[in-house]
Amino acid sequence: MCSICGEIDFLEPRSVSRETIEKMNRTMKHRGPDESDYFDSVGVLFGHNRLSVMDPENGQQPFSVEYGNKRYTIVYNGEIYNCDEIKKDIRKRNIFLKTNCDTEVVLYSYILYGVDCPKHLNGIFAFAIYDGESIFIARDRFGVKPLYYSLKGSHLLFASEIKALLTSPLVSRDVTRQGLWEILYLSPNFVGGRSVFKDILELLPAECMIFKGGVLKKWKYWALTPLPFFKDRNYAIEKTRHLVYDSIKRQLDADVGLCVLLSGGLDSSVVTAVASREYKKQGKVLSTYSFEYEGNKESFKNSLFQPNPDDEFAIYLADYLGTSHTVLTCPTDKLASNLIPSCEYRDLPGQADIDSSLLYFCHEIKKKHTVGLSGECSDEIFGGYPWFYRPEMLYSDFFPWIHMPRLRPSLFKDSLSNSDEGFDYIRSIYKKSLEECPTLPSDSDTMRTSRVATYLSVNYFMTSLLQRKDRMSMASGVEIRVPFADHRILEFLFNVPWEIKFENGVEKALLRNAMVGYLPDKILYRKKSPYPKTHNPKYTSLVMDLLKERLDKGHYLKEFLDRDRLEEIIQSGGTWFGQLMDTPQLIAWLVQFDYWLDYNNINIVD
Repeated sequence: MCSICGEIDFLEPRSVSRETIEKMNRTMKHRGPDESDYFDSVGVLFGHNRLSVMDPENGQQPFSVEYGNKRYTIVYNGEIYNCDEIKKDIRKRNIFLKTNCDTEVVLYSYILYGVDCPKHLNGIFAFAIYDGESIFIARDRFGVKPLYYSLKGSHLLFASEIKALLTSPLVSRDVTRQGLWEILYLSPNFVGGRSVFKDILELLPAECMIFKGGVLKKWKYWALTPLPFFKDRNYAIEKTRHLVYDSIKRQLDADVGLCVLLSGGLDSSVVTAVASREYKKQGKVLSTYSFEYEGNKESFKNSLFQPNPDDEFAIYLADYLGTSHTVLTCPTDKLASNLIPSCEYRDLPGQADIDSSLLYFCHEIKKKHTVGLSGECSDEIFGGYPWFYRPEMLYSDFFPWIHMPRLRPSLFKDSLSNSDEGFDYIRSIYKKSLEECPTLPSDSDTMRTSRVATYLSVNYFMTSLLQRKDRMSMASGVEIRVPFADHRILEFLFNVPWEIKFENGVEKALLRNAMVGYLPDKILYRKKSPYPKTHNPKYTSLVMDLLKERLDKGHYLKEFLDRDRLEEIIQSGGTWFGQLMDTPQLIAWLVQFDYWLDYNNINIVD
């Protein structure tokens, strides 16, 4: 994995600055600690930081080739999992590849297929290609790899992370009122296609664009399509097994150390079982990691979302499959002290200690491994969340995973939050999203609910999890792959009847049925358990101290925070977002929010 950035102005080529691109590139050095380099042409500058995963000796970027009397140059961030198929087509054209790196494959896919090249790629990617006349930029279907841009007149800037764009004098630090509402009501989810910053936009998942002569044209190259399902239950099970196995197998290719993040839940266990089986065929032992928190054994409290801790299940499965397993334990002090760095890496207030712990764990993983596979995205595509089978949650007039939408805005004076107007604005986005979901007139009520829940989960909840995974892992120079985020799996499952996916009222029944024989029953039928969090009361004490410190220093919170309301919420408690965000996470989020406002010198504009 890597970072990419660029500055282009075809009409005023002298306005592009080597100083600017170098500054942008330096802010993202953590994403590519192995090498950095630049491409410089008239009106076009590219920057790249490289994390070596495939062909370390020959995969330097920016990468250029000459073909048909034209020169093509690419900066690329990602991994392509169907390289072998594309290479066959390349060789048919009598083209001889110089490297074993997928960067060259992506570049030739553009040369051969033109702007349709993303349709041919199975993988996670964000890339930009200059062909001497125009810039073509594309992002993978689920947005696993990030891409932001800013367009001022004929001047285009793009980068893997927001922080890089903010170094440009052309990009302001103004945050729109709508952006503030997204932070208060939605975050860590955000509305795709833009950022909270006035001057910065996001290239959507499955979107590409071409920039030529100062004009930007943008379009979607892929979308979910509803189709009738004419097959039976057995076909659905067999097809699912094939797609899941194939996706995991494809993602095991790496020229550096690879591991699996194993929680002991169904999703990561499926990834581990397949990866372990493939490693054994090669005479290798798979490395796995599970995560724990200091003091959790003594402090754990079961809940509807977390009926039991993960450690027993992870260790059991590692022993069952014969993996080389390591339990990583996050110190409570580190969990709190990482809140600020994790906010910096994410460029926004995020998921508090859910982010800061992953940042710590990835740093520890990097000591031995550079690539990891994870079980994210299964719940969104197989229907693992309660709003898939509880219509009252899905059609409650607000995003169903946000249990208390007015909670965070109520902490601030209305002069900052304009809470009623903000609530109506975010709710209108939700209602519009419901209407945009593709369905069939013949869909049953349960099938329509399944489609809508999938559409919302993939476009909001999943994108937030992927952003978190990308930023926290790349902060340590670790590449995390997500085999369930394969468009072939989602395309198929989107049209499988809900009765097959939720057979006998069991969440993710289709995945469980497909993986019979791969996992022991103790794991195969384990109730869903989310990413773990700390239950140690010491953490609550630490984040309270951090909040008091920021209030005493006279930051934004001191002026706008309603302290009486905060005390009310602290006393009442309750999960306010997803499955993990409770009172300690709210306090930690406030620390991140205040730091983000102060560090970036944010100005709220209407």
